[in-house]
Amino acid sequence: MSKLKGLLLTEGMHGMISQVEGLAKALDLEFTHQKVELNSFWKMIPPSFTPISNIVFKKFDISDFDIIISCGRKSVIPSIYLKKNSNKKIFNIHIQDPKVSLKNFDFIIAPEHDSLNGQNVITSKGAIHYLTLDEIKNNHTYLEQKLEKNKDCLLLVLGGPNKYYNYDDNNLINIFDKIKKILNNNNLQAIVIPSMRTPKKTINLADELLGKENLVINNIDKKAYLSGLSLAKYIVVTCDSTSMISEAAITGKPIYIADIPTKKNDRRFKIFRELFSELNITKNLNEKLEIWNYKSLNETARIAEEIKKKIS
Repeated sequence: MSKLKGLLLTEGMHGMISQVEGLAKALDLEFTHQKVELNSFWKMIPPSFTPISNIVFKKFDISDFDIIISCGRKSVIPSIYLKKNSNKKIFNIHIQDPKVSLKNFDFIIAPEHDSLNGQNVITSKGAIHYLTLDEIKNNHTYLEQKLEKNKDCLLLVLGGPNKYYNYDDNNLINIFDKIKKILNNNNLQAIVIPSMRTPKKTINLADELLGKENLVINNIDKKAYLSGLSLAKYIVVTCDSTSMISEAAITGKPIYIADIPTKKNDRRFKIFRELFSELNITKNLNEKLEIWNYKSLNETARIAEEIKKKIS
């Protein structure tokens, strides 16, 4: 029996790609990923005030699909339009609050900290994502030769500036200094991994302050990320990324959150971090390291199974 075909719609950001591709893989779809581009006027208009029309987005030629998985504001209208104008039964799934009537979608997947309710809403603890334990294990050796064999590893995963958090040099230096003390006090070595949102100057600063005795990855390298997750005894993630904290939680390893001062109210982020703290997944970064256990969090697989049952 041939696989169902999936059409993935995002704005091209890592967190969104991770979520749609993760769900598509868990649903065992043969999928095509399309970056959505809105036509100039409609870029500024919220989905709730936008017509369900192909004049809103730039045309793309993908004719055969059974399931649409979309994520992000720009993908809302294309998903609804393509479902309504298809000549066959299409299921459409939107990840995050679409800010339009939920009835436009067969399923909405939203994290608990968004407090979204509806008959077709499936809630997740944190963000769903594309990582699997097998993939992490299979990339274990990728960075191994670049590290000292007699030291355990601490993985530092860097996010990037957004409208909530201030990524100025002083705030980053505070984090790097704290990491340096932890490394020295516990005879550890660090692996530093940037994300797609990490500015080059942040990577350079990490290299300047930590790179001499540690491994700083200077480019976006998924294999290095997976290898770091496998090799690390401890994981530290900056507080700005719910997606990377959620990804790290699949490992079952201790995760520390590195705080960055806020620029505005980060209520949703706080609710998310409180949930993960209550689940015994995360603690705030301090100079005392601990080992603790929790069940590997794999919300993507759980939600995919729920969707499969409902579709069948």
